[in-house]
Amino acid sequence: MELTRRRTMRLVPGALVSAGLAGGAVMASPWRPAFAQADPLPSWNDGAAKRSLLDFVARTTAPGGADFVAAPERIAVFDNDGTLWTEQPFYFQAAFAIDQAKAMAPQHPEWKDREPFRSVLAGDMAGLAATGEKGLLELLAVTHAGMTVEQFNRSVTDWIATARHPKFGRPYTDLIFQPMLELMALLRAHQFKTYIVSGGGIEFMRAWTEKVYGIPPEQVVGSYGVVKLERRDGQPVLVKEKAVDFIDDGPGKPVAINHFIGRRPVLAFGNSDGDLEMLQYTAAGSGPRLMGLVHHTDAGREFAYDRQSHFGKLDKALDEARQRGWTVVDMKADWNTVYPFQKK
Repeated sequence: MELTRRRTMRLVPGALVSAGLAGGAVMASPWRPAFAQADPLPSWNDGAAKRSLLDFVARTTAPGGADFVAAPERIAVFDNDGTLWTEQPFYFQAAFAIDQAKAMAPQHPEWKDREPFRSVLAGDMAGLAATGEKGLLELLAVTHAGMTVEQFNRSVTDWIATARHPKFGRPYTDLIFQPMLELMALLRAHQFKTYIVSGGGIEFMRAWTEKVYGIPPEQVVGSYGVVKLERRDGQPVLVKEKAVDFIDDGPGKPVAINHFIGRRPVLAFGNSDGDLEMLQYTAAGSGPRLMGLVHHTDAGREFAYDRQSHFGKLDKALDEARQRGWTVVDMKADWNTVYPFQKK
């Protein structure tokens, strides 16, 4: 406990200066907690997971220390679904695509016999899950082909503003994880650059991640479809086509990190087998590394699932994390608060 307290106090002054919060507690947005508190991770219970995070930030940002990492190399990558926000009872992007497909279904009678549309129209979430990321991206591509990027962005923004989660009855963007918001804010306050690297659609996420997480569009990496340049009304616009171009999941994540970021991360967080290769790629680098998994163990406040789940299956990655000593976050044990709206 004393070791954790000392390291926490070492972290606070840097956070105060970097975040510009030295004048007092400021809560301008959910992703910018008040570092005037003694504890920069107040929604985390004291335990091995919290101590590993505080220790890693302290070691990698201490000038002259053996594990010091220069600021340009402080790259932290986070999966989105199940890592930064809830992903049950199915991916939130799937909920968006389902709503869009149902609205268009009367004009497409052929969909009743074609996957993934058959499962969507039948309300068969297991069938939709079986089509994987490819099925979800096809659903998105077909329902939004012909839209400009700006039109698609507006459709996502409009949906986010009105759609409600079936269990909680709240906007989907309310279901972001407060402990992860605090972690990302702590990292950014110590000159880490935080990226999202997700199997979700890149344009779907870019419509809202800056407002919700404080992560700008250029630091969002995801799956994407073919986009082409056209002229409409004499103006150049980017138009979405049906074809899927790249799936940023599993082995695709290290490829996307190399392509879009250009540096190997020193910290990576995920929650499923789809993140395993990203964690392995991060671990294979030289110098200090932190690999983390969010393990969903709290059926009361959120959901409990892992090896048998259709969405966010955590099996091989959990075994490897335990074998290699990676940081496994037990949601029920390690988090005293799950969502921002639960804060006292």
